[in-house]
Amino acid sequence: MAVRDQLKGLTAGDETVLRLVGDHLGSLASRDLKSAGLEHDNEAWTSRKRELTGLSSSRWAGSVTKATHDQWALARRGLAAHIRQLEAGVGTIRYRLSLPLGEKGSKRAPGGYRSRREWHAKTRRLRVLEDRLAAARADWATGRVRVVRGGKRLLNTRHHLDQAQLTEEEWRARWEASRRFLQADGESGKRHGNETLRVSPDDEVSIRLPAPLAHLANAPHGRYVLTARVSFAHRGEAWRDRVHANRAVAYRIHEDVQRQRWYLTASWTVPPVQAVPLTAVRVGGLIGVDTNADHLAAWRLDQHGNPVGAPRRFDYDLSGTADHRDAQVRHALTRLLHWATRHGLAIAVEDLNFTAETTREKHGRQKKFRKLISGMPVARLRARLVSMAAELGIPLVAVDPAYTSRWGAQHWQKPLTSPTRKTTRHDAAAVVIGRRALGHPIRRRTAPPRTHQSDGYGHRTVQARPGSPGREGPRPRVPGPRTRSVPPGRGANAGNQNAQHRPGRSAEHGFWQQDPLPLSL
Repeated sequence: MAVRDQLKGLTAGDETVLRLVGDHLGSLASRDLKSAGLEHDNEAWTSRKRELTGLSSSRWAGSVTKATHDQWALARRGLAAHIRQLEAGVGTIRYRLSLPLGEKGSKRAPGGYRSRREWHAKTRRLRVLEDRLAAARADWATGRVRVVRGGKRLLNTRHHLDQAQLTEEEWRARWEASRRFLQADGESGKRHGNETLRVSPDDEVSIRLPAPLAHLANAPHGRYVLTARVSFAHRGEAWRDRVHANRAVAYRIHEDVQRQRWYLTASWTVPPVQAVPLTAVRVGGLIGVDTNADHLAAWRLDQHGNPVGAPRRFDYDLSGTADHRDAQVRHALTRLLHWATRHGLAIAVEDLNFTAETTREKHGRQKKFRKLISGMPVARLRARLVSMAAELGIPLVAVDPAYTSRWGAQHWQKPLTSPTRKTTRHDAAAVVIGRRALGHPIRRRTAPPRTHQSDGYGHRTVQARPGSPGREGPRPRVPGPRTRSVPPGRGANAGNQNAQHRPGRSAEHGFWQQDPLPLSL
């Protein structure tokens, strides 16, 4: 959980102190990140922390080493994903090069290349990918990661200031602000949940200065109190309860150079969500959600798997900056969760993973399809949906995404389309996802012939209740008085065709065998 507020009323002296502290701790973070490697045992961690303690403090050193370790681990996971993608591309090219030219592929394996020219180009690309793979594996073996503190995009902007419409001074201010380090981890049991960067219940913000900057303190014990005050409008009561109880709260201060503002972010962990039994989630139905590149298609289903009401569509625009895209995703998920809260239903989503599906070696010339699956915010949607649903207490059901769109268009798109409602392929996929989460089959029952339909022209394909009797099965006996006398035991074998003397029963279609002749003849 994280909440943010602006530091209003900062003086020029406060901003100077914040910049000095952030620049000093940022240089320590860069030094510690450079020394990080494969050795992450307690002894190596303690030596790194001891080296930084004399230049800052024990708690600042702990925050710096933990942040650099998390950054190193994130880059390490990214390198592992990059190696897997390169291995998949190399394997695909080698396989296709081994096939004759023009050989057709199958659903599970690609075919050969179309022309000699394409075959020759892919041989050159194979050498390029093999060199990249060898370099990546060497970095993995030595524990080397490539991280740009401040961001690679901002670093490359330095060479294109005219296109970014920035001067060198403006770019330098953004670069220095992005490389500062002003964040402190919380500690349970300490005063107000944090000894390094503290916010008191009366909204006072104070910082424990590092040892080289202790002469700038304006409060006892080497602390500097800011003139600005904070008041968290969003979830302020939850933050205040933690501060009064001395529970751990982490803080981060950063400068927005474009807006010329300073912000303070408070964050804390929430208890893990308890898993809900699937039978309890299915009671009353749920909402099936189909994830797409520009919207979420949702449809409400009852407990029998029948669509209820009209489908819903929650659009989002993934163009622009990362903050804009993240805001669009959060806005779409907020509308979806509010709709689920009003009806008190769970949400069924696909367990999508396009990690190995976005390579151009697998899909070849299908640039439109590769762009489509690459633009889907699968990881961001999953992380946001899990955290926001857990906060609202809405259960989530992850289902297998296999053939949801195809079977939805085949079995549900046409029957759910009416003169007043046009059902899209994505709406039908949402129905399939919901039925799969409810445990019902996706394919619909085949409608009986037109002359055998009781209602004449309608479709008798609605999902029946589990206890409903079949068309050819026996009807259940209703206890109680009857209008006419029925002998005891009558009707016990009403559904057994073999127990009745009727033509066409299954016993007549058995294997025929002649009885042996009697010995008296």
